[in-house]
Amino acid sequence: MLAKAVVSLGGSVVNPGRPDVSFVKKVCRVFNSFRGKLAILVGGGAYAREYAKAIRLLGGNEYESDIVAIEETRQNAMLVKACLKDVYPKIPETFEEASIALKLFDRVVMGGTIPGITTDADAVLLAEKINAKRIINISNVDGVYDKDPSRFKAKKFSKLSINEFYKMALQADKRKAGQHFIFDVVAIKLAMRSRLEIHFVGKNLKDIENAIKGKKHGGTVVSASSSS
Repeated sequence: MLAKAVVSLGGSVVNPGRPDVSFVKKVCRVFNSFRGKLAILVGGGAYAREYAKAIRLLGGNEYESDIVAIEETRQNAMLVKACLKDVYPKIPETFEEASIALKLFDRVVMGGTIPGITTDADAVLLAEKINAKRIINISNVDGVYDKDPSRFKAKKFSKLSINEFYKMALQADKRKAGQHFIFDVVAIKLAMRSRLEIHFVGKNLKDIENAIKGKKHGGTVVSASSSS
C-alpha cells in the first residue's frame, strides 16, 4: 500500500502579494517526487484576510467573510494544481470527492470547504478521511516558536506534545475569517482524536521533502508523545 500524507500549504507562501511562480514550481517538484498518495490543502493567505476584512467593512457578516476567503483558497489551489503530475483535474469542494479522486490519482489539491472552519481544520479532516497519519504544514515560519520570531527573540521547538501545542494555540484563536493562527484550536482537537502527527516547516525544500517522508528535518514535530 502506498504511503499517504496531507500537506497544509500556506496561502501566503503560494501568493505573498502576487503568485510566487518560482517557489510553486520548486515545491511541486518535491510533491511530484513523493512515491505515495499526496493530498494538498492550500490556504488563502493575505488575500483571503484582505477580502474578508473588506466584506466586513462593506457591511457583510462573518459567514460572507468566510465564503470570500474560501474562494481565495481555491484560486491558490489552482496555482498549485497547474504544476503537478498525475493530479486530479478539478479542485474538490468536499472531502468525499477528494478521497475518491485520490484513489484514481496520486495527487489531489483543494482549498477551504466549510464557513467557520479554517484550512488547518480542513487539512486534519482530509487526513482523517483518507486515513493519513502525517500532516505537513508549510508556512513562512520554519517551525513552532514560543513567541513571534519576527518580533521577538524566540525559542524554536524541535518537538512538542499535542497537549503543549494546544495550550499555545488556544491563546491565539479568535475565530474570525482570515485570522492567522499558529494552528487552529479546532484542528488540534481533531488531530488529538486521531493521534495525527503534524510537521511544521518553512520554505526550505529539503525540510519539506523530509517532512513528507516522515524523516528528520529542521522544523517542529507535534505528536501525541513528543515533548520539547
